[in-house]
Amino acid sequence: MRKLLTKLSDMRAVSGHEYRINEAIARLFEPYCDSVKIDDLGSVIAYRSCGIEGAPSVMIEAHIDEIGMMVTSVTDDGFITFTDVGGVDERILPSLEVTVHGVRDVQGIIGFNANEAEQGKSYTPKSLAVDTGLDAAEVKRIVRPGDTITLPQSVLRLGRKQMSAKTMDDRAGVAALIRTMKKLRSEKLCCDVYAVAAVQEEVGCRGGKTTAFGIAPDMAVAIDVTHGITPDNDTNAFEIGSGAVISRGPNLHPLLTERLVYTAQSKGIKYEIDVDGGCTGTDAWEIQTAGSGVCSALLSIPLKYMHTSVETLSVSDVKAVSELLTEFIKGLEGDVSWLAL
Repeated sequence: MRKLLTKLSDMRAVSGHEYRINEAIARLFEPYCDSVKIDDLGSVIAYRSCGIEGAPSVMIEAHIDEIGMMVTSVTDDGFITFTDVGGVDERILPSLEVTVHGVRDVQGIIGFNANEAEQGKSYTPKSLAVDTGLDAAEVKRIVRPGDTITLPQSVLRLGRKQMSAKTMDDRAGVAALIRTMKKLRSEKLCCDVYAVAAVQEEVGCRGGKTTAFGIAPDMAVAIDVTHGITPDNDTNAFEIGSGAVISRGPNLHPLLTERLVYTAQSKGIKYEIDVDGGCTGTDAWEIQTAGSGVCSALLSIPLKYMHTSVETLSVSDVKAVSELLTEFIKGLEGDVSWLAL
């Protein structure tokens, strides 16, 4: 699992530029599925048939895009100005090492305005710029407005169970999907399974909505991350290592959610309950209202330092989500009338 998480984290694809990695992700699903395709928006859809005509279908989904930045200009001095894509935590930007994806990849560092630091102002992308060390003419040959900028990759093992890396939101969810399809490969199922690695979640949950509309599954389970407890936050957060987090709320189908809770309890899988009184801020929000509506649920992985370059999780939580998905799908019957409210 650590090797898979590292491989997925090392891929670079800011929202809207998932074409850089979707073929590589498709190849990771191929050994465990009957077919894998990439749709017009760039989402990866892996399909496993149960072989039963008219069988119900379940969609399990996570997103492949990552937060980052986008070039707005190259100054006459050769500095690169930028805006954020998907909500980077602005506190981490000054002095950060980044990769600018121009005609070729260029390494750079983010410089800041010392006067603002002296005045105690918070940093914003408008007050920062990327310094590549190249002269202005060369930077302008390589970099154009609209090129993307990604955070540094530094995978670190923390203690015995935790790891830190960029883009665990939501490549850890993608890893859980791949592991689930692998575990289901030799199982006899009563439902068709669609594993979706969706695009553009960080800028509006777009791929989750379009894939759910196209597939029209009987039910869907979105996989994302939730806040882990950190020194500055122990409210609405979960201990790293506490297992799969199952959400309850109006965005989520109550009977489908209860089925996930029952599965976790009966199979001895560690879990916690989260309460979302409105929008969950995940693809589940859009999947629920795709087409004529989809019975939706949400599983989350506790994650510390979200939307930074050092997102930290416990590998055991990713495995818990995968175990819960696997056992849930194995337990589905051909009759899904129990979903009726």
